[in-house]
Amino acid sequence: MFGDDANRENFEELVRSIAREVSRSVEGAAEQVEDIAGAMGVDPALARRFVDGAGQWLRAQAEGLGDDAFRGAWPGASSLDVDPLRSAGPHPLDLPTEEQGLALAALASGRWTVEPGSNTLVADGGGPGPRDALGLVGELRARDWIAADGGVTLVGSHALSRWLDASGSR
Repeated sequence: MFGDDANRENFEELVRSIAREVSRSVEGAAEQVEDIAGAMGVDPALARRFVDGAGQWLRAQAEGLGDDAFRGAWPGASSLDVDPLRSAGPHPLDLPTEEQGLALAALASGRWTVEPGSNTLVADGGGPGPRDALGLVGELRARDWIAADGGVTLVGSHALSRWLDASGSR
């Protein structure tokens, strides 16, 4: 089907074009999201955060469609060109970063919680909150360190222990 380079390049450009158009559509919807959310009885600020997050994700996916995006996807491509771990996500046994470790400790102690119905960390009872509350929740969930309700999972407790052990040996 895509035997020659011209057809392959046309297909790759078509996919990139579709990704750009979808991203633009989400950005256009983001401009109207507060009106739509208000009409539906949904908190406009929460809807805006959701759409902004979706737009960021789509932009990141579209940026990933560089020249190497289709390597190994074509007949006759060498199997050495395909990295089976290229799209692998974070591992639950990763050592938490400083920010992730602090967040796990604050969540485990109850000083921070995940705001219900959102992906935002909030400080309970004073003290500073996280710098990147939305991104941090995504990182912790991607590693299965926190549950959907924001509670620290068993895997998260072990990650916190690894981080505390590593912090003590520094």
